[in-house]
Amino acid sequence: MSSMLATRARKPGQSPGGLRATGLFMRRTLYHIRNNSFGLAVEAVLSPIIMLLIFTFLFGGAIAGSVRGYIQYVLPGILVLTVVPMTVYSGTTICTDIAKGVYHRFRTMPFWQPAAIVGSIIADSLRYAAALLVVLAMGLALGFRPEVGIGGTLAAAFYVLFFALGVSWVFAFIGNVAKRPETVSGTSMMMVYPLLFASNVLVDTSTMPRLLQVAIDVNPISIAVTLTRGLLDGTVDAAQLAAGIGVVLLLIAIFSPLTISAYLRRQIRG
Repeated sequence: MSSMLATRARKPGQSPGGLRATGLFMRRTLYHIRNNSFGLAVEAVLSPIIMLLIFTFLFGGAIAGSVRGYIQYVLPGILVLTVVPMTVYSGTTICTDIAKGVYHRFRTMPFWQPAAIVGSIIADSLRYAAALLVVLAMGLALGFRPEVGIGGTLAAAFYVLFFALGVSWVFAFIGNVAKRPETVSGTSMMMVYPLLFASNVLVDTSTMPRLLQVAIDVNPISIAVTLTRGLLDGTVDAAQLAAGIGVVLLLIAIFSPLTISAYLRRQIRG
């Protein structure tokens, strides 16, 4: 990666543009993912299967009366529950590269500097897509049947990917301001898991006390799960669509400029 960009640096006027530089950093991230196939297998294959089996068989009988009945409700939530913790990896990777001085080398090269962040975040979507395919396949094996066929299933999967990209910017920002990768993973998990479990991922909020129901319904995770569930069940309405897309656009609008600004300021400080 460095040699590719350095070659460009030796040719005045031929430095890679924004799209080309972003593509190069996507290739760099995919190369790292390929070299960590064991980690990919654990987080994108093994962990989603274990979570789906645990939650379905542990709560299925108590909540819905049967595994087949509960899988129809819980699978959309498990899709979100699977990919959101994976987005923390974007922040830890960026922080690790900064801590090792890799990004200090990049700053000496003439390319569009935000490409280092944007390319990494976009390439990570392949990990999320792999995990979503595993969850959907396992759900179908357990009896899940989407009410809207392939079209609705693809729409739900694309929305969950879109949501994961939005959340990635939050952890990319933390990865830029934290000094150590351990800090990124520790603080991120403290944020992620309360939001995930204080949501409608596993249970219906309609039976909760009114105040608690309102608090959980405005949780961004609940908003994303509601839209995903509506897309798979064919019950989505305009309000759910606007809220689900709006929360992603809001995350990107707030955290993408904060992340790029923090990254460039950190480069200047050295």
